[in-house]
Amino acid sequence: MRNVLMTLLAAALFIAVGCKQQSSENSNEILIGEYGSLTGQTATFGQASHDGLELALEQLNNAGGLLGKKIRVITEDDASDATQAVNVVQKLVNSDGVVGVIGEVASKRSLAGGGICEQYHCPMLSPSSTNPDVTVENGKVKKYVFRICFIDTFQGSIDGKFASQQGWKNVAMMTNVDEDYSKGLAQSFKQEFSKSGKLAAEESYGGDTQDFKAQLSRIKQQSPEAVYVPGYYNEVGLILPQAKQVGLNVPFFGGDGWDSPLTLKLPDAQGDFYSDHYSPDDKSPESQEFVRLFQAKFHRTPDAMAVLGYDAMRVMADAIRRAGKADRDAITEALARTKDFPGASGKITIDKDHNAHKPIVILQLKNFDATLFKTFQPE
Repeated sequence: MRNVLMTLLAAALFIAVGCKQQSSENSNEILIGEYGSLTGQTATFGQASHDGLELALEQLNNAGGLLGKKIRVITEDDASDATQAVNVVQKLVNSDGVVGVIGEVASKRSLAGGGICEQYHCPMLSPSSTNPDVTVENGKVKKYVFRICFIDTFQGSIDGKFASQQGWKNVAMMTNVDEDYSKGLAQSFKQEFSKSGKLAAEESYGGDTQDFKAQLSRIKQQSPEAVYVPGYYNEVGLILPQAKQVGLNVPFFGGDGWDSPLTLKLPDAQGDFYSDHYSPDDKSPESQEFVRLFQAKFHRTPDAMAVLGYDAMRVMADAIRRAGKADRDAITEALARTKDFPGASGKITIDKDHNAHKPIVILQLKNFDATLFKTFQPE
């Protein structure tokens, strides 16, 4: 009897969700959900992505919206917490009845929220979550989860190639063992870099670590030519000054998790490198137009999270337009068919694994700015 009741309750919830979506379809608005880290440890990620999304939303509605309706985005803050990400996505999908979800910027929270979207058949488009498991789990492609960015296997491999091209033969690495993002990049980097060099030291730390001097001191003893830190900007902001304090004066480099206005302000980061999704120095018309509009609205130069939030909103809108109706399954099918979309971060094509194949750039921190150092094309 208990199993029968549970089945009936689940069916009732699924029907209620369907009715909620149908009522949204028949309204004079198209509802899209957004969840991100507007507060918490990685707040600059969520804030920048939200600003890019807001710019795209403004453009779309000024141009008449979609399917004869205005677009309304319901934004939820997950406070940089995976459990909260589950809660807010539950609200967006089941209570608000959105027809699609944009988010999250970080892989751990995209994995959490993506499970809800997969369960309730609502398309989700991540702007910047790079862990492969976000869209493919145990070899099976998730039907309703997509992204518009490259994945960690590509980024970590490129970081390894970059290190080799710099002539570094002896590199140390520091990994956050509490973050899927950091572990994924570290694995791919190690696999690629080991073809031409060796890891002088491999150190780890937890997500709550504040004092890195012990790890940095052990790394110094191995005399590396450079140190790879595939972590987030809040960790990097502690690691780089402490490296100087222990006398570890070699180049540091990392992935797109470094991308933040706070990293640019670090005196100890000047001369260091990180891989990223785009550079404001990109001369493509789409990129330059985005930079101009973003600067006019927000009075600052956009970072990669901003351009990816902008592109995610536009790709989701394009899918709704091609679907011809505000229906979750129709939008999901349209997202899967996205090809050569002219994004500000580059042309976007969603592949069979729901990932985007795009170029990757290496940026160098100079004079408290991030300048384009090198571009790698997708393999």
